[in-house]
Amino acid sequence: MPHEVLRERQDGSHNITVLLPAYNEEVSIGSVVLLARRYADRVIVIDDGSSDRTAEVAANAGAEVIVHFPNLGKGMAFKTGFEAAGDADIIVTMDSDGQHNPADIPKLVAPILEGVADMVNGSRYLNGRATDTPAYRRIGQTILDKVTVLNSGVNITDSQSGFRAFSASTKDIFRFNATGMAIESEMLADAGRAGLRVTEVEIQVRYDVDGSTEHPVRHGLGVLFRIFKDIEYNKPLYCFTLPGSLLSAGGLYMGFGFLRTFYLGGNLNFGPAVLMILLTLTGSFMALTGIMLHSIAGLITHLK
Repeated sequence: MPHEVLRERQDGSHNITVLLPAYNEEVSIGSVVLLARRYADRVIVIDDGSSDRTAEVAANAGAEVIVHFPNLGKGMAFKTGFEAAGDADIIVTMDSDGQHNPADIPKLVAPILEGVADMVNGSRYLNGRATDTPAYRRIGQTILDKVTVLNSGVNITDSQSGFRAFSASTKDIFRFNATGMAIESEMLADAGRAGLRVTEVEIQVRYDVDGSTEHPVRHGLGVLFRIFKDIEYNKPLYCFTLPGSLLSAGGLYMGFGFLRTFYLGGNLNFGPAVLMILLTLTGSFMALTGIMLHSIAGLITHLK
């Protein structure tokens, strides 16, 4: 390997592998691979069903290329990449559209090399949110961050970042079930459930090369829906017991009001009385369901 490449390494005794999931990124993939090779021992491109020359350009730039056909989604691309990483000591994931700067790789792997983290998240917002991004994007990102933190229990400022570093010991804890961009939130949920030490470092991002073809609002709603589905599994007390308790409390409050009216000689209206019963029964059922699911999840975790 050229001497100038070796000089970029933080620690030559650790094998660093960079994973680049790619879909129709022939314009940017070559430069990303070339730059990433300056900071890694291996660069693996997972071409997820591209219809252009992504795989060819990546191979010419020196990457190992794995081709999915047809398109299987980012989650499966990550799964394939983690399996292909083999004996890597540290795995780094990056977007392949040129938004991320490979020069930040040493910053991401440093906490793992120092033994203070198992997973490092590259954050665009560690020191505040950029004001040059559209307001609806900032609002959407904030909502996704808050819900992801609720689901995962990991205090993070950029839940949708695709620029991350992982210790080799974390390889087997991720489910890789999410097919779309929700994989970032899912991996944080897995990290929180496994008790990984997660930290963040600041990264720089280029927004002028955003190659996403999906509408940001539709994308955000899709990710949010997937996180809520995950909360049903990870946090049933939040998803069922809390709202169920609120419904039951509302029904009981109405019931006490009816009793007071009846005691004072008033008449009970059929409609509100039925609503009171429905609120109380539905809320009680939801609350008990959440408690049961929480107990079952705890038992499954204990058996594992």
